[in-house]
Amino acid sequence: MFIFRYFCVVLVSASVSVVQAEPPEAKFQYKSPEIQVPEANAGEPVLKEFSLERADRYLEQGTAAWSAQRKCVSCHTNGMYLISRPELTAELGPPTKAMRDFFVAELRKLQGQDRERLLSGIRPTQIAYVAAGLAKWDQHVSRKLSTETDEALRFMLSVQSDDGSWGNADCWPPFESSSYQGATVAAQAIAAAPGWRETLKDEALQGKIKRLLTYLKESQPPHDYGRLLLLWTAADYPELLTAEKKQALISMVRKHQLPDGGWSLRTFAAPGAWGKGNRAEKLQSEPEFDSATRNWKNLESDGHQTGLAILVLRESGVKASDPQIRKGIQWLLSHQRASGRWWTRSLNTDRWHFITYSGTLYPLLALKKCNALPVLQQTSSR
Repeated sequence: MFIFRYFCVVLVSASVSVVQAEPPEAKFQYKSPEIQVPEANAGEPVLKEFSLERADRYLEQGTAAWSAQRKCVSCHTNGMYLISRPELTAELGPPTKAMRDFFVAELRKLQGQDRERLLSGIRPTQIAYVAAGLAKWDQHVSRKLSTETDEALRFMLSVQSDDGSWGNADCWPPFESSSYQGATVAAQAIAAAPGWRETLKDEALQGKIKRLLTYLKESQPPHDYGRLLLLWTAADYPELLTAEKKQALISMVRKHQLPDGGWSLRTFAAPGAWGKGNRAEKLQSEPEFDSATRNWKNLESDGHQTGLAILVLRESGVKASDPQIRKGIQWLLSHQRASGRWWTRSLNTDRWHFITYSGTLYPLLALKKCNALPVLQQTSSR
């Protein structure tokens, strides 16, 4: 009897050990039946040398998986893809046409919603992303204005707020956190559409564009990140800034550069200044935030802000040979991760870190602007 009981105990103990030894379930940042992109985290290995192929694969898989699974246009993933990816056509080949088709389908879906719903929450800014994505496709891929883009721009202007901005969410920074950010996306859309503004005859629509530009010129950006977006928008609309104010904004961006050569998203706004302030507690609990001085310390640069800062500085006339730009480019080339993305810690939660998506597109655009991006040898089927 003793032997039998001992044998049972051994078996039970062994089975418990086996159960406890099972590896944890794998987590993914993007997932569909055909695609599995591993979760993003700070511990992901850094590549020994830059890989355009891996960055391209990450971007294509991310937008495809998001669109298949979530079935909507998001600011941080497929919205960012169609706004930014067309400009990389010379280096990566044309973007996947399926994404343009998806945006046209989303345009039709949004047009079918009642006006009260269209004006609520994030939808006005979402419509601006749809219009901007289609306009960027026309600018860099087809190189001519399409009827869908014309339709999207008119629809976008129909949901403009009375103050000239575009309604947006206020709780998911940096993209879904302010009407100011939504207005800069709308401005991008109008500027990108080939010949659209120049040939526009509708006086009511012309008035809406004037209201948008007045809003951007006269409104106070909510933080330095907003000021960076204003500087970027002024590359298409020089009338937004005096020469003195433009130089002041360029100096502001320069001052945010970190000792490692890059930039950090976190230094561009106080924790409570993002959106409605709902991320303050999370950000203030991070180890790099000094509660005594209420400032950040020992921050490392991130892909999103380093890429965006260089991109905006270059479009604002700063030379690629500028020492600060060169340091930033070196940071980008030496900090790409094994998945092809660059690490950026989310301002919102520590689960998805979707900010690494723009944190990969912005670096590629920055490298392109500095003639540091090679042409992809083999492109995937689009």
